[in-house]
Amino acid sequence: MRALTRADLSRFATALARRLPCPVQLTLTGGCEALLLGAKRPTGDIDFELGVPARSRRFWADIEAAIAAASAEIGIVVQYSTDIDRWSPVTVPARQRRRRLHRRVGRLSVQMLDPVCWAVYKLSRYLDSDVEDLRVVLRRQRVSSAALARLCGVCLRSSPRSTHLFLFRRQVEHFFRTHGPTVWGRGFDAGRAIASFHRAARIGLRK
Repeated sequence: MRALTRADLSRFATALARRLPCPVQLTLTGGCEALLLGAKRPTGDIDFELGVPARSRRFWADIEAAIAAASAEIGIVVQYSTDIDRWSPVTVPARQRRRRLHRRVGRLSVQMLDPVCWAVYKLSRYLDSDVEDLRVVLRRQRVSSAALARLCGVCLRSSPRSTHLFLFRRQVEHFFRTHGPTVWGRGFDAGRAIASFHRAARIGLRK
């Protein structure tokens, strides 16, 4: 699988827009969004949430065919879902899930998750590649540690109960302790960020 470039993403959007039978919203996430936000680590596919207005869902088969044809034309792998939370046991509540417009091409609107929302999904998976992306993107996008801590707490509190939630809590705490100074500077107070995370999650403070 070859590494995706910004040019590939632009060409895919153009190829897809040319084939769409109706307006469609595509919300990027994962390594593809990291690439647009400043990360240098190679990624091989495009992950996105697909939004189709209710009145246009009769065109679903045509939309899927358009995505497949655009993917084949550009020679890249795509993965999508109509619900971005399907990829993660930790969910970002809809009222908290903010997006930014990246570009419009014909009937296609290409959006990106707000970096703080994108970071929650990366912290949920927490592979070495995710940590690398987080360190670069959070610093370059100047994401507030307080905002990230609060949102992680809200997501922990709001997600369906599962064994993964305890792991997510530990991963968030580990990231703040281990990588916080790299992202937010030497004066970063990991204890304060973790306490804010716990308050938003409505869990007792650790001793």
